[in-house]
Amino acid sequence: MRRSRSVSSAGLRLVCFSACSLPLLFAVYWSFTAGLGANPIEALTHHTGRWSLRLLLLCLAMTPLQHYLGKPWPILLRRQLGLWSFFYLCCHFALFLVFDLEFSMRLLSEELLERPYITAGFTALVLLSPLALTSTRGWQRRLKRNWKKLHRLIYPAAVAACLHFLWKTKISELEPYAYALILAVLLLARRLK
Repeated sequence: MRRSRSVSSAGLRLVCFSACSLPLLFAVYWSFTAGLGANPIEALTHHTGRWSLRLLLLCLAMTPLQHYLGKPWPILLRRQLGLWSFFYLCCHFALFLVFDLEFSMRLLSEELLERPYITAGFTALVLLSPLALTSTRGWQRRLKRNWKKLHRLIYPAAVAACLHFLWKTKISELEPYAYALILAVLLLARRLK
């Protein structure tokens, strides 16, 4: 019984890994086939940002999903979803830093002071960085109860990420509002648990 459970959880993780890598594979494919349009850097920046937010919300959905289904499998995917979300966030920020700011820390600090959506996005990056670094079982053992406290930073990080998207896009676009609504539902589900 234990052997079949570990095989099925390994298979589930492999499916999750494969699904999460698809946006990266599409981005690489589009880069080589001119599928990114007239402004490829902007398209890649938006693509990685959207996938970071989608996977972050999916990561947040795993705990209520596990609670409502009464099954353990959603929790098995939570860490991997969070790490993929952080990976796409790092790609998103790297594209901005390299192509928009040309590695200028002076320009970055100006952007952080002058543009609230940049401040919100950078806040999400800062809040999620320690979560990615301490996502292993070893860190869980070292930090003990503090590990859970630290990983609650995912909630303000998700709020900051949604604000980044809302403030960046035009008011007529519905996609950022949909993500904000999903986050609100997930936060409400957490409160009602």
